[in-house]
Amino acid sequence: MNYRNATLEDLPEIVAIYNTTIAGRMVTADTEPVTVDSRMQWFNVHSPEKRPLWMVEDNGITIGWASFQSFYGRPAYDGTAEISIYLHEDHRGKGYGKKILTYAMEQCPAIKVHTLLGFIFAHNAPSLRLFEQLGFKEWAHLPNIAVLDGVERSLNILGKRIY
Repeated sequence: MNYRNATLEDLPEIVAIYNTTIAGRMVTADTEPVTVDSRMQWFNVHSPEKRPLWMVEDNGITIGWASFQSFYGRPAYDGTAEISIYLHEDHRGKGYGKKILTYAMEQCPAIKVHTLLGFIFAHNAPSLRLFEQLGFKEWAHLPNIAVLDGVERSLNILGKRIY
């Protein structure tokens, strides 16, 4: 597998992969597709040195993408980041998520992230299982804070101290 820093030319593919997850109501709190323009600010806050956004490829085929986001935006939290992993729909359920999360954890010391978080809907059993298999623990449960299609959904925050 190959991990490379995303470029602006990748943003349409990033958005397309993200948008395929919206209808399932398992991964994101967005309820309508997003646009490339609406994701520009998000794209621009990423940097290879501190908060990377990676395209993930296998044999030249895009598998998905992964990104690190700052937690809470205050300097005291600089060593904590949220990880997001989005897979192309043709590559879900094939073990890529585990490989990507493992790689992300291995890269944390280089980007000075000592604590990694995953924000996962409580009804997203596959993602919860993935993070738990790699040693993440539930650090918070926020009951019924999202409403998706009239159904209240809870959010779990899973965390792991990397180093």
